[in-house]
Parts: sequence; structure tokens; C-alpha cells
Amino acid sequence: MKSQNIVELIGVIGELNTKNYSLLKEAIEKRDSIKFVSRLLNNDLIEKIECCPYCKSKSLYKWGVRNDLQRYKCKKCERTFNTLTGTPLAHLHKKGRWLSYAKCILDGLSVRKAASKCGVHRNTSFRWRHRFLKNVNKIKPDRLYGIAEVNEHVFAWSEKGCKRLKREPRRRGYKSLKYIPHDKRVFTLFCRDRGQNTYDNIYYRFSTNNITPALDKLITKDTLFCSQNKAVYLKYTKENEVRHGVLNLAIKETVKKDIVHIENVIKYQVDLQVWMERFRGVATKYLQNYLSWYREMDEFDFKISPEQILLRAMRPERYNTNHFR
Repeated sequence: MKSQNIVELIGVIGELNTKNYSLLKEAIEKRDSIKFVSRLLNNDLIEKIECCPYCKSKSLYKWGVRNDLQRYKCKKCERTFNTLTGTPLAHLHKKGRWLSYAKCILDGLSVRKAASKCGVHRNTSFRWRHRFLKNVNKIKPDRLYGIAEVNEHVFAWSEKGCKRLKREPRRRGYKSLKYIPHDKRVFTLFCRDRGQNTYDNIYYRFSTNNITPALDKLITKDTLFCSQNKAVYLKYTKENEVRHGVLNLAIKETVKKDIVHIENVIKYQVDLQVWMERFRGVATKYLQNYLSWYREMDEFDFKISPEQILLRAMRPERYNTNHFR
């Protein structure tokens, strides 16, 4: 009987026109992708749920399945949750297209191109991008080893996407920062060791007092601190008794004793700027997300898979570089 039904089904499919056949194929592929994502989330995360995300109790038990995801109930607070609860991907719909969107993140596509490729609205694409990147901001090295190269980069304050600007419009086509007031500049500190571990952070005022808390965690007295001869770095190394390799780029002193240089961190900055040109400007309030996006790609040498991007968007502390090697 089953074989007869299959034969009849094949006959019906064969009579479909091109449009209806495409719709049927798309529906099947969509359902398969939803099943695959749900299986990935359940198999990889469900066994690692150790406590309730609301009250932190460890008294849990299964509470059915909804939207292909296993749900749990807490005996203490009696609230239910699933593997997505408490993660940036919670309450997002169309999870069958998440892997396709993760591939767009890997390819560095713009919001509109990613929306077109995944078949979602551009607003959905924008929301997904920053949900996927929210946890990546937390994945930064705790310290740098050996020789640490430090340099800063200046970005112009941007209100891209804002319908009501709080500043005077800038002159069209300018390239230099000299037209931008000092209070409208954003400074990004880049620290990178010879093992390609990279730390970045945004400062609205670049001073020794502002950067010291971050550098205290990254730099030890055994680390060789390489930088330009700027007062900010000179004051920091003197106050903290850190070995300092000073370079005077004004006289084209790029290398000293074949060891002291900042070529690695400068190359990282240049590659970052070239990569960011595709977005035609980034709003300052989202700048840290884009810095973390590129840092994640560089961490995996642009060889990370969409599945890894999806899992790191949920549990970054569990899926570092070594987890996938």
C-alpha cells in the first residue's frame, strides 16, 4: 500500500508546473533546515544545561517539546525554558534560515545583501546581525604573551541610520579627520601579541587613565610593550614599570634591534579598514560589534563554519578557538 502511495505521489509531483515545483522544493528544504538547526542546538547544548536560567536551581526535568526544541521546567521557580532562553538568539523566528545567515556573516555581506540571500526583511537581517555578534564582544584574550604591540586608531563619530542628526552635517567627500572636532572622534585601542591574540576596545577620550585598567589585565612585567613614543604610552609604562620598546615613526623608525616593531598590529588595522569599507560607514554605537566580528574572523583565519558561528553566538564561553581544533 505504501509503495502505491509513493508511486501516486511521484506522479502528482511530475505533473506540477515549474513554479509549483519550485515552491514545493523550497518548502521541503526549509523544513529540513529547521530540523537540522533544532537537532544541532539540542544535541550540542541540551546536555550542558546545568541550572535554571532564572533562579539558578539545578532541580530540572523535561517539559515537552515545542518548535522542535526540548523544554525544561524548574522545580523551584516552576518556570519553563529551552536551550535558547537567556541567549541572544532567544525569541528570534525563522531559525531554519539561521545557518544561511551565519554563512552571510562569514562572507561579510551587507545587511541588504544578507536579507536578499536569506529571504528575510532588511530589518530582520539587521536585528539578526547584532544578535549574532552580541556575545562575540565578550571573547577577548585575558592577557598577552611575550611581545605585545600596541597602537590606536581614530574613527569619526557616526550616526549612520539616525533620522535626526544631533550635529551639523559634514562636508561631502572629505577624507581627513581635521574637519572633525576632537569631541567627535572615537579612539580604538588595538593590542596584539606575536601569537596573533588581539584585544580591542573603544574610548571616547584617549588618555592614560582610561586605557590603564585594560592594559593592567593584558600586560605583565615580563611582557615587552612595543608602541610609538606617545605620552599616553610613555606615562603608562613608567608608572607600571613595564619594559617598553619605543618607536619614533616621525623619523621613520619602524624596527629597532630586529625585535621592537608594531608591524603586526598595523597590518591588522589596515586589513580591518579594508574589510569595513564594504559597509560604507558604521554607526558608532555598533562599532564594537564590527570590531568583534572581524576579530572572530581573524581568530579562525576566515575558516570558521556557519555551525561554529551559530554556536558561538549562543555560548561563547564554551566554543573558543581550541574547541574546534
